Amino acid sequence: MNRPNASSKKILVIGINFSPELTGIGKYTGDMVEWFVDNNYECTVVTSFPYYPFWKVQSPYINRFYKREVLKDGKLTVYRCPLYIPEKPGGLKRLIHEATFFVSAFFMIISLLFKPKNDYIFCIAPPFHLGFLGLFYRFFKRGEIIYHIQDLQIEAARDLNMLKSKMAFKILFAMEKFIMQKVDFVSSISKGMLKKISCKINREISFFPNWVDTDTCYPLSNCAELKLKWNFDVNDKVVLYSGSIGEKQGIEAILDVAEKLKSVKFIKFVICGTGPHKDKLIQRAKLQQLDNVSFFPLQERHLFNSFLNMADVHLVLQKKSAADLVMPSKLTTILAVGGLALVTAEQGTTLYEVIKDNNMGVVAPPEDIDHLKEAILNCCTSDSTEIKMNARNYAENHLNISKVIRRMMSNMQKTVYPEPKGIKYLRLDRDAD
Repeated sequence: MNRPNASSKKILVIGINFSPELTGIGKYTGDMVEWFVDNNYECTVVTSFPYYPFWKVQSPYINRFYKREVLKDGKLTVYRCPLYIPEKPGGLKRLIHEATFFVSAFFMIISLLFKPKNDYIFCIAPPFHLGFLGLFYRFFKRGEIIYHIQDLQIEAARDLNMLKSKMAFKILFAMEKFIMQKVDFVSSISKGMLKKISCKINREISFFPNWVDTDTCYPLSNCAELKLKWNFDVNDKVVLYSGSIGEKQGIEAILDVAEKLKSVKFIKFVICGTGPHKDKLIQRAKLQQLDNVSFFPLQERHLFNSFLNMADVHLVLQKKSAADLVMPSKLTTILAVGGLALVTAEQGTTLYEVIKDNNMGVVAPPEDIDHLKEAILNCCTSDSTEIKMNARNYAENHLNISKVIRRMMSNMQKTVYPEPKGIKYLRLDRDAD
């Protein structure tokens, strides 16, 4: 692929999640498309109505029929396709959810065959089978497909016991391999994921990490005073989890630790976000009478930077079974605001190594309540100035959105991005959040 001339290039993006979703893949796909448009690409997006992480369509959208939006002075056209959205997503319901989007998006792709061709086709996985839509479009219109893997969806479903049929997994892996063999480029976001993908298929995998806008997410100097805005005392130590509340995070551990630290009155726990397990956590906190735990909704964009700066400790939790299958996207913003990240990760994983090697956070073993409790106590009583400075510097140098996307577009020919000696890069994903 030659270096693109942005003024003449058109991009088609196919993905189930997109703006205005505030977390996860939708946020990153939206950021990417906005950057393309601002840099003189013309973009067409085939997506769904915004539903994540609430698992219901967000106002003012209505999930009844197709909707076309023309934005950014005509440089961006968004086609929203109807789909089934389960209130309580499980294994089978998720399959139906993704299948209905695939079908409705397929008809939209057919309609795009009668419009001017796109030079690049970005297929965002999951759902992994959206790659078939890209292949279908390319068959008629040509163009180059970038199959970008945000989550290793099939492995996550297997390791988290979301599906149990061995035959089903055999078929799913075969379909995924076929897609990866036929597309022009395969990319992903973490060292661990790149290794796992390389074991599936004998081809080079591009490194395309998630990013953060370091101009809108940045450290503030009045962090203690910000606590008053959210009804905390200036002397409280706020331990924050912000993101999707789902199966991969193991957020139940927060309540376990909160119960053990009831007597430490200055430590307050905040769980911010939404997801299929939030109601259960709220009920459990009430039963346990955890007065040191507060639940907040997702914060609006204009409040998000100050909200993150308000926290003293940022929890980035994962289960053992999700190690190197997903990378928590929330970590990018934590690093950008110079926050103190307390990450649960096993030794040997990408997340563990990059945090340790760059001294930009604290790492505790996953699913170990006692270690997590001690780590929180230590974070709340120790000086973390150096760690916070390292976090901000790392975000500015390696996670800035313009640097990441420019490098990806200009170096597409190379497919694998070499790392300068002595530096380990952080490749991040959604929380998937």
